[in-house]
Amino acid sequence: MPRLLADITPLRQSADYRRLWFGQTLANVGAMLTTTAVGLQVYDLTGSTWSVGLLGGFALAPVIIMGLYGGALVDAHDRRKVALAASCVMWLATFCIVAQAYLGLNSTWVLYGLVALQAAAASVSSPARSAIIPRLVSMELLPAANALGSMAFSLATLCGPLLGAVLVASIGYGPTYLIDAVAFTAALYALLRLPPMPPLLPDGQTQADRALAPKGWRSVVEGLGFLAGRRNLLMTFLTDMSAMILAFPRSAFPAVAAIILGGGKTTVGVLSACLAFGTILAMALSGPVGRVRRQGRGVVVSVAIWGLSIALTGLVLVVAGRTEPSTVIWWALIGAGIGLALAGAADAVSAVFRGTILQSATPDHLRGRLQGVFIVVVTGGPRLGDMVMGGASAWLGEGWAILAGGLACFAAVALAARWHRPFWHYDARHPVP
Repeated sequence: MPRLLADITPLRQSADYRRLWFGQTLANVGAMLTTTAVGLQVYDLTGSTWSVGLLGGFALAPVIIMGLYGGALVDAHDRRKVALAASCVMWLATFCIVAQAYLGLNSTWVLYGLVALQAAAASVSSPARSAIIPRLVSMELLPAANALGSMAFSLATLCGPLLGAVLVASIGYGPTYLIDAVAFTAALYALLRLPPMPPLLPDGQTQADRALAPKGWRSVVEGLGFLAGRRNLLMTFLTDMSAMILAFPRSAFPAVAAIILGGGKTTVGVLSACLAFGTILAMALSGPVGRVRRQGRGVVVSVAIWGLSIALTGLVLVVAGRTEPSTVIWWALIGAGIGLALAGAADAVSAVFRGTILQSATPDHLRGRLQGVFIVVVTGGPRLGDMVMGGASAWLGEGWAILAGGLACFAAVALAARWHRPFWHYDARHPVP
């Protein structure tokens, strides 16, 4: 049994990693409170799934631009300072969201703008924090550290949406957003306690060579050029995009709760929590993940299971029908919850393998830029997926849109695995980009 449980060695061995993990866990819980509350507030103001999906659309451009450029900043400057500066901007944006709620502005455009600002800052902070982790733990412990990070995020996505929905229903939007602002101080404290982390020189390069290296967007192009010819790294992005763009059901949850399952805001929280519960269960039993050598195979299989699980969820909703029930349809909620929990477990395993491949197969001096691309994909993908699911739901209906998205994801990952078959045999002992 101990070999099945999550490996907590990184938490025991590195005090810096331990503070970063705990601080980010609390910050993630607060962030999920806000994400859930903003979606509910937009739906309350508009009654439109498409308007909820547009939250992802307004955040997409900042994620792409600042994710790529932020990665270049991470490689060029002290990673601790970059993460700290970006986190302060996120904190300010959160306080602005608090203010709009207490002032009663009731403007979707204000919310769209503040969500875009948050997304831009997060797209700089996230690659910095991800590039910091290989400086805090050994390469052998990277899978365990990534599993712990995934479990922390999953705890947030389990507690955050459910708690957010309950808090909005009981104390309102303003106090719910304020809890996020207070929780975020833990992440700032953890970053303040880190030692300086200046960029490392590549083997054979001098400070004079570094001074002549590309800067700004030219540095971004250099990183993309490195990625272009590395198919194993490209596969980590393609598989995730297949799942997040084609089969991400989040933006349909408010309408699913109102029209199909019943239960209103609480059901929205339950659906989001089911995804997180599957992730937490998978990461709690993630001991064997660190011993897997064929990590590419793990990615492909996990993403395929995600697609089929989302399709199962959609099938349950199609059978339940759009009856606008006055009470919760329990059998449908349980069936949809099982499908979402399976999907969450598969996504967690995929995320650990994808993150480990990217960190171990990328040279340190390029990690910031490649983590920037990673953030663009993992953050921008779900936001684009929100738009796709919102549009598909308006056209097909929520159940059919989720079912079709899951099947499309399965087909896309099968095609990607056929496009680059060596990824199936990727060996973690000999990381090749």
